[in-house]
Amino acid sequence: MPQSPTNAPPAQRPWLIQGGMGVGVSGWRLARAVSVTGQLGVVSGTALDVVLARVLQTGDPGGHARRALAAFPLPELAQVALDCWFREEGLPDDRTPMRTTPRLRAAGGSPAEVLTVLGNFVEVWLAKEGHDGVVGVNYLEKIQLATAPAMFGAILAGVDHVLVGAGVPGQIPALATRLARCEPCVTRVSVVGQEEPLEQLFDPRALLAGHLPGPLRRPDVLAIVSLPVLAAYLARDEATRPDGFVIETSRAGGHSAPPRGPMTLDAAGEPLYGPRDHPDPARMAALGLPFWLAGGQASPEAVAAARAAGAAGVQIGSAFALCEESGMARRLRGELLDRARAGTLTVRNDPGASPTAFPFKVARLPGTVSEPEVAAGRRRVCDLGFLRTPVRGPRGLVYWCAAEPVAAYVRKGGDPADAEGKQCLCNGLLATIGLAQRRPGGRIEPPLVTIGKDLSFLPRLSPDASPYTAADVVRWLEPGARP
Repeated sequence: MPQSPTNAPPAQRPWLIQGGMGVGVSGWRLARAVSVTGQLGVVSGTALDVVLARVLQTGDPGGHARRALAAFPLPELAQVALDCWFREEGLPDDRTPMRTTPRLRAAGGSPAEVLTVLGNFVEVWLAKEGHDGVVGVNYLEKIQLATAPAMFGAILAGVDHVLVGAGVPGQIPALATRLARCEPCVTRVSVVGQEEPLEQLFDPRALLAGHLPGPLRRPDVLAIVSLPVLAAYLARDEATRPDGFVIETSRAGGHSAPPRGPMTLDAAGEPLYGPRDHPDPARMAALGLPFWLAGGQASPEAVAAARAAGAAGVQIGSAFALCEESGMARRLRGELLDRARAGTLTVRNDPGASPTAFPFKVARLPGTVSEPEVAAGRRRVCDLGFLRTPVRGPRGLVYWCAAEPVAAYVRKGGDPADAEGKQCLCNGLLATIGLAQRRPGGRIEPPLVTIGKDLSFLPRLSPDASPYTAADVVRWLEPGARP
């Protein structure tokens, strides 16, 4: 079994972590391609239940999902998923809708938990298949209802590393320990209108009906944070202390932390960041835990500077999102590359697009919800609900999302002003990887594409504008390589 990155001697730690991007952009093919180079390949752990169900419905091209399900330790559970979702002939046409998947709820024990475990198992198992490199999985702290079952599925598949951001991942280290022991565990779920968090129970033994696998290894935990102050808070207590950190700046794609202090926008309506928002490698090094810098680090010089400042290395996202093994639909990837090379690509750090409280990078591309007319023409619907928040109302526990239909949001107690401009990331990001839902009347969910704002690496990484692979990215960035 390979040694985990953070427990390895410094000289043996990976200097490169591939970012866990989007829903399926960092899929198993990309993570595997990075892992076989000796670096840390990472799959995105978001919405893998839906990804698995939709891949099976489209016929599972190549048979990869079925091959992974055949390795699941409880064959009966895997067979239930196949019976429910697999369509050997695929969908008959582009107008046939995908079957709706069950949604996770705070009470736990729903069929969605089983599908979440299986989806994470499949993705990590495929990323690790046929080599001895290390593989990680990336989760969002915001999606608390999925945390325990998702992580357990990844641990069953032998995941080496768990990375968690978009919040304060203080409960993840203890959860990783208990899940690796197949012990019942409790996730503390934040509830709007309720002072104390809701305790969600997840029991691995019950899910596996007592058919426990052999000893499972606890993965190392990397907390993705934006500032040393949060890292210091997590590191001071053994219960919350991760095995290392990724320090992510506002230059990274996807969600980024809002600026410290009051939100101030520039003339284009984007958040303004100042000196207080810049990483401090010296303070991070003083914590005594390994850390990697993320956001705008895609150059050999940035890798060298990060390591000289005390970092173990860097995390890179956008360069991998545009490589051949990326899960992004080829058409969208080609459009991004063409516009970036022509200097016509606009990436907006939108403070209001995401239903979360985090700014979100949105690439302006034709036919995507970045275009006002496309966004206005999309009927608001919340049928996936990964970014729903539990809310304690007068009639009990409900779930809301600022991107759901406004009337439903207001009925649950939401402020209509908070729903203005919000986009459905769940449906948009699934469309970005070619798994869009089909709606009545032949409408297809439009994509929503996120990428980092700094794509200046492209002329150096691929001077002739030819396609490049994940291995090309690693070779170009490798310490000691010629710039």
